[in-house]
Amino acid sequence: MRWAYASGVLIFLVVGGFLFNPSPVDSVAWTPPAAPGFKGKAAPNELLTLSEIIAVRQVNGPEDVDVDSTGRVYAGNADGNIVRVWPDGRVEKWVNTGGRPLGLDFDARGNLIVADAVKGLLSVNADGEITTLTTEAAGTSFGFTDDVDVGPDGMIYFSDASTRFGMDEFRLDLLEMRPHGRLLQYNPSTGKTRELLKDLHFANGVAVARDGSYVLVNETWKYRTIKYWLKGRNAGKAETFVDNLPGFPDGIAADSEGRFWIALPTPRNPQIDAMHPHPWIKEQVAKLPDSWQPPVQRYGLVMAFDGDGKLLASLHDTKGKYLEEITSVQPHLGMLYFGTLHNDRIGRLPISAIPTLNKESSK
Repeated sequence: MRWAYASGVLIFLVVGGFLFNPSPVDSVAWTPPAAPGFKGKAAPNELLTLSEIIAVRQVNGPEDVDVDSTGRVYAGNADGNIVRVWPDGRVEKWVNTGGRPLGLDFDARGNLIVADAVKGLLSVNADGEITTLTTEAAGTSFGFTDDVDVGPDGMIYFSDASTRFGMDEFRLDLLEMRPHGRLLQYNPSTGKTRELLKDLHFANGVAVARDGSYVLVNETWKYRTIKYWLKGRNAGKAETFVDNLPGFPDGIAADSEGRFWIALPTPRNPQIDAMHPHPWIKEQVAKLPDSWQPPVQRYGLVMAFDGDGKLLASLHDTKGKYLEEITSVQPHLGMLYFGTLHNDRIGRLPISAIPTLNKESSK
């Protein structure tokens, strides 16, 4: 009996201590829309497994990639290095930002503009010299500088995913479900940074329309893409571009045909959707070690949309053994380049290998 009593007291203390321990999040309820599943042009396929793989085991978490005018592929690694892959396959460590380089985009002068999760918005010139462009907007320092795109007029658009949680705490941002994200604009001529949109639920991928009339930003936790008008009668207004995506949208990029390519690192998670209406449950889950929280499904997924938000094609690796957790897709001269957050490779696929797009273009 004494052992039973002692065991009961121990369980009470452990469970009680866990429950009364403060949560790292102040969660709110949200009822997500029913997951759309994969059907129609979003139906599963294995097109991503047709990709050529480059820089295998020579990169570590190449979250975003870009290509310069000579065909060299650039990628930001988990260790702070930005590497470049030469056309002959040689991989070179180019510069180290001292932070975590995420979004990459070249400006018209050949400078590589970098959204560094730790260091802010950076510019790297052809000689590898790093300049910090900006680290705050509207009186608030960047908490998690994420993605970047340079507009046709030279303006730089980028996202601050969360002003409250840093890169290593993104799960907490998801569980809290409060809008800490922002869409920002940096003017290279004046050096000023402007807040275009705030109160976004994890502001992520950014892409400017070819004509510069609007910019898109992925709102990852809400499974949607927001359009912010830069020109015309709707300038300064925001609207939904794509809603209720089947996964968590990350990077986004526009191609020369006016299509937008969205990388979705993982499909929707039924456990997370079930928790969202219940703040108390999410606050308890936030106390658990990462290994005890809902797992990320191994999957490769990219979707293409036209300028009206209509789905044109989807690319899958349903087992996630070839290209998984894709966080960026970069169109360049008829090719798509894929970056990943935790993988050791970069993927490359000809757009001509996508049957759905070929059918659309032949109409």
